[in-house]
Order: sequence, then C-alpha cells, then structure tokens
Amino acid sequence: MDNRTRAQEWQRRGKMDLSSAEHLLSMRPVPVEIVCYLCQQSAEKYLKGYLVLHGNNPPKIHDLNELCRFCAGFSDTFRQIADQCSDLTAYGVQPRYPMGLTLEESDMRQALSSARAVRDFVLALAPEMEQ
Repeated sequence: MDNRTRAQEWQRRGKMDLSSAEHLLSMRPVPVEIVCYLCQQSAEKYLKGYLVLHGNNPPKIHDLNELCRFCAGFSDTFRQIADQCSDLTAYGVQPRYPMGLTLEESDMRQALSSARAVRDFVLALAPEMEQ
C-alpha cells in the first residue's frame, strides 16, 4: 500500500470519528466527554495521516502538540493550528476514565470547532488525502 492510500485510510477514520461526534449531539443528554474524545481522535488521525503521506510511520502517542510539531517538520504552517491541537490534547485520555474531569457544553463546542479546524487545515494542505 502506498503512502497516499495509507494516508487516505487515516483520513477516512478521522472523518468517521468527527461524524460520530457530530451525530452524538442529537442524544439527550449529550455525552459531552465522548464527543470531546472523538474530536481529539479525529484530529489525531488527520495529523497522523499527514505524517504517513510524507513517508513517516506515526508515533504511537496521543499528544497532538507533539504530532503537530512532527508535522511542522514538513510544513511550518502547522503553527497555525497549534492552539487547536493544544485544546484537544487533554481529551485523548482523560474523558475515557472516571478522573473527575468536568466538561461542559462550551468545552464540547470548542472541541468540535478545533477538530474541524485541524481537519480543514490538513486537507487544504494535503487535498490528496481526501477520498
């Protein structure tokens, strides 16, 4: 499988995570923690897909700050989404466990916005990732 095809698979899974997060908005009560987690997962997959596209095996980490730095090695424009990556990083682990993390609807809305920004940025930079 070539890098483009592998990157497209990462993109497909990132798209599925974000679509799932958006679908959960119709639930009552809205599972805020799960939506935030899926937003982080989506952004992670878009960043890892970008690395794969450029011939790198993505590291097995959930830290979007680190992934963004790795991506910046190929394009320094990734600094433009550093804040969004930072916003989402905490949602990769904390919402999955009963750690007393209290998330509110405003956190969820920000997570959705950040995940969409990461998606849009990566696809604008690497449109060949989109299937």
